[in-house]
Amino acid sequence: MNFAISLIISTLAVLITSYVLPGVYVDNFWTALIVAIVFGALNTFLKPLLILFALPAVVFTFGLFLIIINTIIILLTDKLIDGFEVRGFGWALLFSIVMWLVTSILMGIKKRDDQSE
Repeated sequence: MNFAISLIISTLAVLITSYVLPGVYVDNFWTALIVAIVFGALNTFLKPLLILFALPAVVFTFGLFLIIINTIIILLTDKLIDGFEVRGFGWALLFSIVMWLVTSILMGIKKRDDQSE
């Protein structure tokens, strides 16, 4: 159940972020759901490898290079999914930051609701 709620939150974050940013396009809810699944899978399996290979840059920038790694994963997701378009590196970077912010807000709302029960 927790996984399903997290997936719905990620899907909503993709939809909200694409609505806010004119450089990002998502066809519909189902495409956003697929984006959330693929993005989550790439974060689970590919991101640790990218961090390992870029460890000196991550350490040297005090972790700020992780935003670049996240941007690369978003661009890769764009290439893998039809109906999801990010118009360049800058929009992917902005998408990464805004999606993190939206996801944090939605997870905070979920956590607050869980505590009130």
